[in-house]
Parts: sequence; structure tokens; C-alpha cells
Amino acid sequence: MELTDVDYRVEDGVAVVTLDRPNKMNAWTAAMDSGVYECMKAASADDYVRVIVLTGNGRGFCAGADMDNLLSIQAAAKGGDSGGGGAAAPAEDRRIDKGVPEAFGGRYTYFASVPKPVIGAINGATAGMGMAIALFTDLRLWSSEGRMSTIFAKRGLIAEWGLTWTLNKLCTPAVAADLLFSARFVGAEEALRLGLANAVYPKETFMDDVMTYAKDMASNVSPRSLRVMKQQLWNDVSADLGPVMDRAVEEMQKTFGTEDFKEGVAHFLEKRPPKFTGR
Repeated sequence: MELTDVDYRVEDGVAVVTLDRPNKMNAWTAAMDSGVYECMKAASADDYVRVIVLTGNGRGFCAGADMDNLLSIQAAAKGGDSGGGGAAAPAEDRRIDKGVPEAFGGRYTYFASVPKPVIGAINGATAGMGMAIALFTDLRLWSSEGRMSTIFAKRGLIAEWGLTWTLNKLCTPAVAADLLFSARFVGAEEALRLGLANAVYPKETFMDDVMTYAKDMASNVSPRSLRVMKQQLWNDVSADLGPVMDRAVEEMQKTFGTEDFKEGVAHFLEKRPPKFTGR
């Protein structure tokens, strides 16, 4: 797999996808877009991979869209090009697991369709598109040096890539309004209070702490349980309680006949580490 602006490695059942333009604070490019998507597909197809970590190289997670791209869009607009200079999301369905709604087949919403947990490891500054991408990961572990801003209002832009939806889900409408209208930066401790962070780790040990968390999940949790629960989460995020309950009953009945259920009981009774297969 040839990659530009992205690095991919696998360690102890954890795939680490790293945005790799540190001199540009990992500003988003077309090559990065396609590279991350290819990495997510590769990790999804690899049975050895149980958990995926998305992070950035250097001081930033992702500073948003590459400024050269924004300038080209501006130039195209001045020239009367209504196409937006390539800013529109592609029409193809990007879902990797078709068991989630079609809405999660968009350019960045597809992280919800990756059939394995995707952890956003927020190592540093994150803004605009970078924030939108981070909030579509399943959970976010922050460095104490992490900072995040919607930034759009300071660029004369509007809330892009579903940020109004994710912020309303993770926080409250009032908090969403604050972060969108002010475009201020939120630090790690405030992010934890607002629900944008699941945990905050010291800068000095950040990736070690992230990998400890991810490897524990990869080693001790059923991959099948993770796959089904992720489908449940993203199917149920906007569903009524009745269908949610019905789906849970149906999926639980299926679980009783699986290898992972048998192993889950056996390793507990035998007081040994689990050997889950994902089946």
C-alpha cells in the first residue's frame, strides 16, 4: 500500500494511522484523504487488527484544510466557478460495513462504518475539518497539549462536515453555539468537561498511554462484540427506543451461539486470558 502524507503500522493488534505532514500541522490534503481511507479499509480487512488509532505526527492532529486548497477555492469562486474548486463531498458510498445507515458513507462520516473501534488520539492542535474528522471517531483520547477549534467563523466559512450534528450529540446546543460562533480554542481539560474528550493523558506519555488503552481492548475484548456494538451505536444514535430494544434482543440471541461467547465464559471460569477469534 503506497501512501502519501499518511503513515500506517500495526502493533499488537492495533493499527496506527498517522497523519504525516508535521511541517504543515497535518493540514488535510487530497492525498491524505485517500490515504486514510485506504488505511481504514486495510485495517478493517485484517483479522489481526482489533483496534485502530488515528493520530497526527508532530505538534498537531490536523490543522484543517490545507491553505493552498482554500486559496484555490477562493480563486475559482472569483472566476465564477460554482463548483467550489473540488470542495463538494464525493457521491460514492464510502461505507466499509454496510450495516450502518447510508448517512455514514460520506467523505468523513465513514469512520462510523469501520467495523472496529476507531480511537482519535488528539496529540495537538486540531481545527476546522480536523475537528470534524476527530468527532466522527468512536472515542477521543487527548494529550494534555491538545487544543481544538471549529475555526470556520474566523475564515468566513460555515459549520462544515456535520459539526453541527456531532457537537449537538456530544455536547448541548448551547455549547455547540459557543464553539461554532466564537471559534475559540478549547483545551484538553475543558474538552473533557464538555464531552469532546474521553480521557486526557500527559504530553510526555501520551502515545504510550493511548497504546496501552488500545492494546488492552485488542487483547481482552471480543472482536465480534466490538463489531456488533459499533453497529448498534451508530444505528441507534438517532433511533427511537422501541427499535433499539428489538435490535438488542435480536443481536443477543445471535450471540449465544458464537465462539466468542463460549470463550468469554470459558476464560472467566478458567481464570486465564481470553483467546477470542471474532467468530
